[in-house]
Amino acid sequence: MYLVDMENKIKQLRKGILELAILGALDRQSHYGFSLIKHLTGDNGIELTEGTIYPILARLSREGLVSAEWVESSQGPPRKYYVLTESGLEAHRVLAGEFTRLQELVARASGAVDRNHAPENLAQIEVNKEANHDK
Repeated sequence: MYLVDMENKIKQLRKGILELAILGALDRQSHYGFSLIKHLTGDNGIELTEGTIYPILARLSREGLVSAEWVESSQGPPRKYYVLTESGLEAHRVLAGEFTRLQELVARASGAVDRNHAPENLAQIEVNKEANHDK
């Protein structure tokens, strides 16, 4: 037996999905960093910080999927608004389609998820390392 760090697995899963969520939010409207965080988190209990969002936005910008423009604000300093480029719109369409296919695969493979049977402590779970369970 060995222990699996579920927090790390969740972190890795969120990294990939978060990029798609950012593209999706920007597909609907432009955002500055803090407004994007508020839009994505809403009241769903997921915590995001600027330290998570801005590196992704910077990478998406380098890849040509988003562009940014400074806009004066009546409520403080100028804000950097991000919008999808044409390439970003296409990337969102392709990735959203793939995400849907992966969701369907997980649903088919595991059936309906019963939240009543989820482990209470997701920090670590034990996994049997042996490949052959024959006696």
